[in-house]
Amino acid sequence: MRKAFILVLLFFLFLLISFGSSYSESNQNLYTVSRVVDGDTIQLFSGEKVRYIGIDTPETKHPKKPVQYFGKEASEANKKLVGGKQVRLEFDVQKRDKYGRLLAYVYVGDVFVNAWLVENGFAQVMTIPPNVKHQELFLKLQKQARENNRGLWGKKN
Repeated sequence: MRKAFILVLLFFLFLLISFGSSYSESNQNLYTVSRVVDGDTIQLFSGEKVRYIGIDTPETKHPKKPVQYFGKEASEANKKLVGGKQVRLEFDVQKRDKYGRLLAYVYVGDVFVNAWLVENGFAQVMTIPPNVKHQELFLKLQKQARENNRGLWGKKN
């Protein structure tokens, strides 16, 4: 009887440890966005800045460039997607850029933010090796956005 109790207790302890480690792994890369810098850059509550991998949006905050066409719209779209929300970061080969920013593919819920911005014409593809994991997807989405005159690819006023 005592052996059976110990075995059952060990089994539940094993389940608890297994569940706990998988739970922490799934939440390991969750971060809260404190501020949207522009269309392709966010800041986390930790203070870290994150630059989206594989895409580029028109400038709105560049010290030497004016606000570019569709920059405000891209920034607003990014703010609606991730502003104040929890995001999951996925890294590629290179984790930081020359400015010290984290380089990441960003997800909010099931939405792949980098891809959504390209698909809806708020960003264009900008591949910088070695971070090329989703390059083919981004190119396909950009082609569709151009063909459908979405966002950047629409008619300028």
